[in-house]
Amino acid sequence: MVNDLAVYAAYSDKSKGRIHKDDETAYRSQYQRDRDRVIHSSAFRRLEYKTQVFVNHEGDMFRTRLTHSIEVAQIGRTIARALNVNEDLTEAICLAHDLGHTPFGHAGQDALNACMKGYGGFEHNLQSIRIVDHLEKRYASFPGLNLTFETREGILKHCSRNNALTLGKLGERFINNENPGLEAQIANVADEIAYNNHDIDDGLRAKLLDIEALKCCELFDIHHEGVKSKWSDLTDSRLRHEIIRRMINTVVSDLINTSENMINEIKPTDIDQVRTCGKSLIKMSDSTASMHKALKKYLRLNLYQHERVMSMANKAKETVSFLFNAYMEDTDLLTKELQSSIDKAKDINDKNVVARVVADYIAGMTDRFAFVEADRIKM
Repeated sequence: MVNDLAVYAAYSDKSKGRIHKDDETAYRSQYQRDRDRVIHSSAFRRLEYKTQVFVNHEGDMFRTRLTHSIEVAQIGRTIARALNVNEDLTEAICLAHDLGHTPFGHAGQDALNACMKGYGGFEHNLQSIRIVDHLEKRYASFPGLNLTFETREGILKHCSRNNALTLGKLGERFINNENPGLEAQIANVADEIAYNNHDIDDGLRAKLLDIEALKCCELFDIHHEGVKSKWSDLTDSRLRHEIIRRMINTVVSDLINTSENMINEIKPTDIDQVRTCGKSLIKMSDSTASMHKALKKYLRLNLYQHERVMSMANKAKETVSFLFNAYMEDTDLLTKELQSSIDKAKDINDKNVVARVVADYIAGMTDRFAFVEADRIKM
């Protein structure tokens, strides 16, 4: 219930509002509506076929951007409820945080950013804002999803000063070195907790990681020993899941306790004091953060840079680069709708306009469609 929220939480009835005037409903809060709009969006559905670590067609059991986002939301809701902040807002941010991701995960983003170097670059956080503010076309009264300021604030995890200057009030915190509300901070950390632990699961399932080798990471080793001492005959699958379950619980519990202490130290009386207090209030203890960071480093070196993952990443980069160059050379390859949007631009000869339309189109593709589209153009 809203009345049970802490004074420093985000309150729906005190929201900074939406870009476009929108009627309220009697039975859903502003943030529930944000969450529901995200779930019903085309961009959210497409996450089912976008890479987390493994390209979608490599196996049905690996995580995708969609399942990752759902897992982030579960962790985020748990933390938000424990800290008495707005669970609906936290969930909305968690579900929307990856809407702007390209096909093929970070490999696709890196390739598209390189292609857009002369046209303002590409960054998936900013692309998520473009989607919810402009690109989704579902409502008769406004473009995008018309989400609240607080949800948009949480989606925009990173932003350069130059880009922040173009975003009005949404970009002010990056100019003033302020923080977002606690719900946004929770979503940020929940994302890291989810991918650190679940990428271990997928890496072990794919046999790119090894349980014995992972024991060099203290956080993994502690729980491996704890599980093995209690159940010595578990199958590999159950052993893996039990270790990861315990790791998540350890990190989340530590985060909640540490964050409570941080909040009690600062004693913010409203969300604006959270924003201006000078530091993040949602964090792990130093010891747990160190173990979490070591695990993250291990994954970078042994999973994300694994030969098999890098081979697919290189193919993905080639596909994205090929599509971008092909569309820039011949806009007739684009859909009729996109060609029309270019023609309606103030200066149809402006390559920046064309490049941004092309980047929007590629960023919205699924892994499978990007491969199919590249094959179509090559024929």
